[in-house]
Amino acid sequence: MTARRRVLRLEVRADGLRRTERPDTLVAEEPLEIRLGGRPISVTMRTPGDDFDLVAGFLATEGVVRATADLSTMRYCSGVDESGANTYNVVDAQLAAGVAPPTLSLERNFYTTSSCGLCGKASIDAIRTRASWSLEDDDTRFDPSVLAGLPDVLRGAQAVFDRTGGLHAAGLFSADGTLHCLREDVGRHNAVDKVIGWGLREGLLPLRAHVLLVSGRASFELTQKALMAGIPALAAVSAPSALAVDLAAESGMTLVGFLRGHTMNIYAGPDRLT
Repeated sequence: MTARRRVLRLEVRADGLRRTERPDTLVAEEPLEIRLGGRPISVTMRTPGDDFDLVAGFLATEGVVRATADLSTMRYCSGVDESGANTYNVVDAQLAAGVAPPTLSLERNFYTTSSCGLCGKASIDAIRTRASWSLEDDDTRFDPSVLAGLPDVLRGAQAVFDRTGGLHAAGLFSADGTLHCLREDVGRHNAVDKVIGWGLREGLLPLRAHVLLVSGRASFELTQKALMAGIPALAAVSAPSALAVDLAAESGMTLVGFLRGHTMNIYAGPDRLT
């Protein structure tokens, strides 16, 4: 998940510039080609690691699969670098018998960048996906004092961020504040897909009675991914977008923004808070 590079460090001082060279640890970023039954459907820039979770989460949030049994197998395909070593940058997933393959609208015209999980969608109509579960019958209540402590738990569990300072994180918590899964990635949407993919592979979807915490902002695509996984609450340490708030409100999701210290903004679903 990391790579080493030399860096020139400059320090501005009263007596002039101080120059030092030293090795630095950087987060890795490599392409992952996702294939379904041998057919390429997307290429995303991601931090290597938990690739099967990423693929499973991507397929779940795109509405292709709903449960562990919907996926038959996942495997790395052959692909080598200049030295002949496997790059582990191609994963082929096979749907179980009887699971309908997706429409061609799932295929991406371009690769997905590490900053935007919706890049490459074939049309505007293809952006919205149809949720498999309703959130309105999830009556889980969340204590604001528990929510206030989640960012510190998330930050304390970010082992790779401590070495690089360049990763987003997503954490899945139960209502009592227990962290069940944390994933880091250079792309926030990939981190969320990895968490949801973990839930799918563990047979936990829909992820009722959980809150998803993201280290950055709450965008429309992250809100939609949480909705597709049946997560009733989404919290972010930064701001949500207007469209994210609208989607949360219409779907019955609790959306919390600016979760920092002892304060937070509730943008949708305040009734879930005790």
